Amino acid sequence: MQDTPMDADVIVVGAGPTGLMLAGELRLGGARVIVLDKLAEPTGQSRGLGFTARAMEVFDQRGLLPGFGQGETLETSPVGHFGGVQFDFTALEGGHFGARGIPQSDTEAVLHRWAADSGADIRRGHEVRGLADGFLDGDHAELTVETPEGVRQLRAPYVVGCDGGKSTVRKLAGIDFPGTEATRAMFLADVTGCDLEPRYLGEKLPNGMVMAAPLKEGVHRIIVCPHGAAARSADDTVTFEEVAKAWEHITGEDISGGGAEWVSFFSDATRQAAEYRRGRVLLAGDAAHIHLPAGGQGLSTGVQDAANLGWKLAAVVTGRAPEVLLDTYHTERYPVGARLLMNTRAQGMVFLGGEQSEPLQKIISELTGYGVVRRHLAGIVSHLDVRYDVTEPDATETDGSAARYPLLGRRIGKHPLTGPGGDTDTFRLLHAGRGVLLDLADDARLRDAAAACPQDVDVVTATAAAADAVAAFAGAAAVLVRPDGHVVWIGGGGTEGLDTALARWFPAPAPAAV
Repeated sequence: MQDTPMDADVIVVGAGPTGLMLAGELRLGGARVIVLDKLAEPTGQSRGLGFTARAMEVFDQRGLLPGFGQGETLETSPVGHFGGVQFDFTALEGGHFGARGIPQSDTEAVLHRWAADSGADIRRGHEVRGLADGFLDGDHAELTVETPEGVRQLRAPYVVGCDGGKSTVRKLAGIDFPGTEATRAMFLADVTGCDLEPRYLGEKLPNGMVMAAPLKEGVHRIIVCPHGAAARSADDTVTFEEVAKAWEHITGEDISGGGAEWVSFFSDATRQAAEYRRGRVLLAGDAAHIHLPAGGQGLSTGVQDAANLGWKLAAVVTGRAPEVLLDTYHTERYPVGARLLMNTRAQGMVFLGGEQSEPLQKIISELTGYGVVRRHLAGIVSHLDVRYDVTEPDATETDGSAARYPLLGRRIGKHPLTGPGGDTDTFRLLHAGRGVLLDLADDARLRDAAAACPQDVDVVTATAAAADAVAAFAGAAAVLVRPDGHVVWIGGGGTEGLDTALARWFPAPAPAAV
């Protein structure tokens, strides 16, 4: 039993997209949340200009898409790329390159409203300076925080570092961050006063690669990747003059007469935290993985980290699940992060490798002529290929369920449903952030078995209302879906295996110590 007063159930450090998404998820699960950010106000800068198809699904399953001002459908592009090789992403069912033209500042604003309206306590101008030793084997973590009112201590059972690639939380917790150093510097800027030709997916030229896209009247986003540009320190700054000089060196175009709303730089440094959890400290987003920006995957992976962690951590801190449930966060998300680093490194080699990379790019271009290759690459970049092993760790599969039900372990798609309560869809059922046991066969035996379901699972009787939904659920009489949308049990009739799945993903809490 905790004798030390807690300021919150969870303290989230970092009010970027990952931290704000996590705060909203935690609040859905009933956890008390404080979010700390060292900046007094958001910068308003937008490194990212969209998010992947999978991140779009995550927002949709929480009912957040209307907050972006375009209703429940955002502008997407069917054509994407892998390392600059363009191809049609609709080769993958439900696939597209993701939502385009959405500044990261807009994404942060949507998530900030959601988290704040849900009851998260968001505190800006609060910088973490220290972490007490007890986080490894104690019952809480204690942070030293510099606030506008002075230095104070904040305590919570768990702290989550969502504070970026230079994460203070990760360093204070002593979590290793192995990987490769930056080998080159690349620039980005929102340029004003220049009439630029659009280069949406980039153009490779002898001296480097450039991209350009109009953001709004009179403003273009440019990315400049000169060959041979030395890596820079993370604490360095960059000027518009440097960016303009690099642009002219590659394109021959003089943009020095213009200006920029802001300029920055990035690199191809690639690192991943050795542990996503160490004691009472967890990591998500860029604090857990950094890489070459390619296709908006960084923001999108962080959002998915938060969706995976949030419901689990909320269940633990509110006493509805034992602490062992948190072990699945690293088990599931670390391989996704490793695959992210693999694909972004590969894309960098293809797209930014100069003349020596051209044979590789040509081979990839040839391979995309095959449907199986397009589906594979689209799945990697969109994250629609993510599948978790949701069976018991020591279980031996005897019924071939993974082969019979390809949906097992994957996120459920958005499918229309009809039932006694009227028309709905699978994503709408997930808006509340609870588990869903979807009874597709109006099976009284299933409902009887589910009568003892924990309070975190809603039982919904419905039938597929469209051909694609019928195909998605082929052979399934019932489906158990976690709050993050991943399918953890599929029944072909009857309830065999349901109790095991419920016990694994919606377990009863361990008895309290006396």
